[in-house]
Amino acid sequence: MKLPPLPSLRAFESAARRENFRQAATELGMTPAAVSQHVRSLEDWLGVRLFERSARGVRLTPAGREFGSAVTAGLAGIAAAAERLTAAARRRTVRLACLPSVVTHWLAPRLPRFRAAHPDIQVAISYAAGAKTASEAASDLLIQHGARPDAGAVPILSGATHPTCAPAYLHRKGPIRDPRDLLEADLLHDESPAAWWRWFAEGSLESPREAGPIFADFNLLLSSLTAGLGVALCPTALIADELSRGELEILFDRPTDMEKAYWLTEAASLSPEAVLMRDWLLAEAAAATLPAG
Repeated sequence: MKLPPLPSLRAFESAARRENFRQAATELGMTPAAVSQHVRSLEDWLGVRLFERSARGVRLTPAGREFGSAVTAGLAGIAAAAERLTAAARRRTVRLACLPSVVTHWLAPRLPRFRAAHPDIQVAISYAAGAKTASEAASDLLIQHGARPDAGAVPILSGATHPTCAPAYLHRKGPIRDPRDLLEADLLHDESPAAWWRWFAEGSLESPREAGPIFADFNLLLSSLTAGLGVALCPTALIADELSRGELEILFDRPTDMEKAYWLTEAASLSPEAVLMRDWLLAEAAAATLPAG
């Protein structure tokens, strides 16, 4: 199939549709001289004059008008086909913004089930980065932690935390049978000591005299916890697997952070694939075997 150069076709199509080289240049982001050069090249390639030129401007010849209609229809068909293909690709991708801790300790072990049930849906996971809405995160769905962000947010996991440690820590440090024993324990903190101070205050206990290490990321905290470094207030919903394997154990049933949760929010409009992902997340959360709180 022998075709004229595409740049010349695009320049001619715009010029033919407007019968004006200057307006075509503005539409295409080039100079009128460049449009004129493309049209002249196309005329040379075809061996046919497409425009009549005069001091007052340009006008399509009968051949130019006929060819212009065909080129416009052809380029419109290409654009429509490309839009259909890219739209279909967009619909098959679900964008989920999420906290790394939720991905690592809750979502990742379950995600193979979603992929097995929906092999044609690609899940694109990104870091939530402090976003408060799915729109801010440029995603279809957003999982965030804290107090309820808005009326439309749905809690999928409890944010309640419990005093937790590894058996290795108890073996090294000795048994912790009473909450007061924690006053002498090595306390680990997630972002700040505030949660621990609140837990002691809620139990009418004095705060410890010394503060332990502070971790800016829950994954770092959990690694230190499982290594036997100390005791931390952990969101029980995220450590169900570690608890079931015996890598961690809850020391006391009294929780704190009861007002917090992991919230699922969604974009204003969801594709059918995003709806499937949303409903699957809700079902997985409901089926959790060790809900916190």
